[in-house]
Amino acid sequence: MHDCLILGGGVVGLSIAYELACHGVQVQVIDQSQLGQEASWAGAGILPPANLETAVDPIDRLRGLSHPLHAQWSRQLLEETGFDNGYLACGGVYLARHTGAAAALHAFATWLRDDQIEVISLSAEELVEQEPALAQTAASGAIKAAYLVPSESQCRNPDHLKALATACRKRGVQLSEEVSAQEFNIRGNRIESVQTSTGTIQAGTYCITAGAWSGQLLDQLNIANGIIPVRGQMILYRCPQRPLKHIVNEGPRYIVPRKDGHLLVGSCQEEVGFDKSNTEQVLKELKSLAESLLPELQSVEIKRSWAGLRPGTFDGFPYLGPIPGLTDAFVATGHFRSGLHLSTGTAVVMGQLIRGLEPEIEIAAFRVGRG
Repeated sequence: MHDCLILGGGVVGLSIAYELACHGVQVQVIDQSQLGQEASWAGAGILPPANLETAVDPIDRLRGLSHPLHAQWSRQLLEETGFDNGYLACGGVYLARHTGAAAALHAFATWLRDDQIEVISLSAEELVEQEPALAQTAASGAIKAAYLVPSESQCRNPDHLKALATACRKRGVQLSEEVSAQEFNIRGNRIESVQTSTGTIQAGTYCITAGAWSGQLLDQLNIANGIIPVRGQMILYRCPQRPLKHIVNEGPRYIVPRKDGHLLVGSCQEEVGFDKSNTEQVLKELKSLAESLLPELQSVEIKRSWAGLRPGTFDGFPYLGPIPGLTDAFVATGHFRSGLHLSTGTAVVMGQLIRGLEPEIEIAAFRVGRG
């Protein structure tokens, strides 16, 4: 019997497993499909800046805890596994091409400065100095506001997941794919075991980390929750060389340049149930965004497109903490668009809770069953 059974093998589940294993906890992870192949794999790997020392809002404090850990985990995972997860402190450029969007961007820059995060206002000329590929767009006069955020970073989701899974195995974590949880066997205020598609599994503690599918598991425990799947779509270009130095953000959409010339363009927010198909309309919008900013992409073929289902919640906060009415069960889900970014801090606080310790940041705002 393992000390902890984690139900869901995405980036959050694997990160918690890794953190627990680093502290000597015996862990098993089960996933209903393949490890990390849902929203964790589908994301762009953007790591926006945060500052724990100045953050007041609970979600900003979780970001502040998470953000600096990514560089640390990247180095540690490379040492342990030999896999480079693509972590890159590349910085981010934020653009607005409409007056209303410019006002929102100025407010965002003010918020960053209030949190003592460096943000630099860019003129059109300075923007081109930072990103020569945006010269044609800047020359058109279309850009109403532009900022550089030097501490924005990125990592490559599939490579990060591969490194995490390998590190977990090296530390003795049992990773079980194609194993779905079907029923919880409860006695009193404890989960005694979980009936799965391959048999019964018993553990000392249990943690639900099944992303958009977590709501179905919480429903089995009669725990009210507001988890809904929110589809995001993405397209991928393969350029002869890296066309951008920075992540480029415009409103909720972005272009992320990888070191090898791949260029990710996303995304959207669609409540369509568990439908992971692409739609012609959104792909056309993403293509238009990319090519309006980088006209050279008009001659570059789109290599691939895909969609993923993010776990959204009614108030935008994740669910982190013990499951009400049970003494041996926890949940960590509902991170929406920030699963990878918040995975490190989530792993730390959930690892502390599962080990019976006080979490290092206050997580009451993330409690399960909040109204």
